[in-house]
Amino acid sequence: MTKPRVLISDELSPAAVQIFKDRGIDVTFEPNLGKDKDKLAAAIAGYDGLAIRSATKVTEKLLANAQGLKVIGRAGIGVDNVDIKAATARGIIVMNTPFGNSITTAEHAISMMMALARQIPEADRSTQAGKWEKSRFLGVELYSKTLGVIGCGNIGAIVADRAVGLKMKVIAFDPFLSDERAVAIGVEKVELDALLRRADFITLHTPLTDKTRNILDAAALAKTKPGLRIINCARGGLIDERALLDALKSGHVAGAALDVFEVEPAKENALFGTPNLICTPHLGAATGEAQENVALQVAEQMSDYLLRGAITNAVNFPSITAEEAPRLRPFIKLAEQLGSFAGQLTETQIKGIRIEYSGDVAKLNVKPLTAAAVANVLKFHMGEGVNMVSAVSLAEERGVRIEATTATQSGAYESYVKLTVRTDEYDRAVGGTVFGDGRARFIQVRDINMEFELTPHMLFVRNADKPGFIGQFGNVMGAAGVNIATLNLGRDKPGGDAICLCSLDEPISDAVLAEVKSLPQVIRANRLRF
Repeated sequence: MTKPRVLISDELSPAAVQIFKDRGIDVTFEPNLGKDKDKLAAAIAGYDGLAIRSATKVTEKLLANAQGLKVIGRAGIGVDNVDIKAATARGIIVMNTPFGNSITTAEHAISMMMALARQIPEADRSTQAGKWEKSRFLGVELYSKTLGVIGCGNIGAIVADRAVGLKMKVIAFDPFLSDERAVAIGVEKVELDALLRRADFITLHTPLTDKTRNILDAAALAKTKPGLRIINCARGGLIDERALLDALKSGHVAGAALDVFEVEPAKENALFGTPNLICTPHLGAATGEAQENVALQVAEQMSDYLLRGAITNAVNFPSITAEEAPRLRPFIKLAEQLGSFAGQLTETQIKGIRIEYSGDVAKLNVKPLTAAAVANVLKFHMGEGVNMVSAVSLAEERGVRIEATTATQSGAYESYVKLTVRTDEYDRAVGGTVFGDGRARFIQVRDINMEFELTPHMLFVRNADKPGFIGQFGNVMGAAGVNIATLNLGRDKPGGDAICLCSLDEPISDAVLAEVKSLPQVIRANRLRF
């Protein structure tokens, strides 16, 4: 078996490089390659994985040269330097390491808040310049003040915990923060307007998205208390810098501490030189411990994916643990087959795809199975560019509703997966299972019970259940010299709808297919390839 190949194009810990080697991965360490996009583009072909920090810019143009790339690992939380959409379209998993530098970033935010409250940087400069301006630097206590946390995920929760320890009152705005979680971490959950009105300090810990961009703009700042102090160690772009500058100059905002900026590296910025402003060069994750942690973490995650199929901290695909991967593999295969079967038989516009998981399979992580099923339905309508990573997002972009349900009971089978494709004209359902030998079996088509396995060349025929069909069908195939390997028959009721599904040694011609379609009992006939 060929060893997976990983290219490291930014500075990474030697211990991380050794992890790749110890796991049996062929690793190339070129820590300055990410700074030269042309050299990187020329070198990327043939690698299965790319490990980066912030210097490497993974653009759509770079990915066009990255044939064979399966995973991008970002040592750190931010993936602004990766074109997620382009990577997703190519089926490339993008991972980050959101927890390796959480404590470091949270501590930096707390440090910035304390420095801002006591004007420490400016007081230091004044004192070292030989001045003794004790009365000039009148600070404020943190004790009993209200800290507003915008974004109370991993880092925000750590900041909140430290602030509670400082005896601050902590309020948080986060649409994804549950009431139970808020109680557990000791914060009061509030709406954004309430946070703006009440906070003495505001700290931001949210990703930069279309919804959070300029979340602190002129209108938001106008709602805040006079004398507010702001800390941003999350992402540039969360604060409208021009609006902040005006608020600082007017005195409405008493101070700001920024570790991140709209444009980085921030060699120049309109805010620079403003009184009561503290700036650091994106140091949130800059401790030895954090740099080592994220490097080791990304090496382990990428190795687990390339060697075992485990997916951890992916920003564009559901996680699969190393323990889950072998159990999921046969069901992913089944989901792919169900999707391919249904996709080939669907000839009108798809409105929705529903997948039902029953029995033991319902206890598994079904999100990857859903992605596999949807991808294989859509590829017959949207081209081979559809993949497990991009399928669900592509479906939603086109208004195709995806549903997935689970139930612990599965009837006669330990596990049962049923896929239904919905169109304006009909619903088409197909079901299957995985037997003890690990092989996928179909057990139902159009609610007609029939058991079979897929083979490379198959013929699907829907016909009226009337005498004479099998004989006429056999005559057509025999006269054409087509050998039938297996023949599977089923019907919904005597004299009703029937299905004939046969495995062929080779695909039939258009002429033979036309003859089958011309038989009086035949409603439709389709060639299938797997």
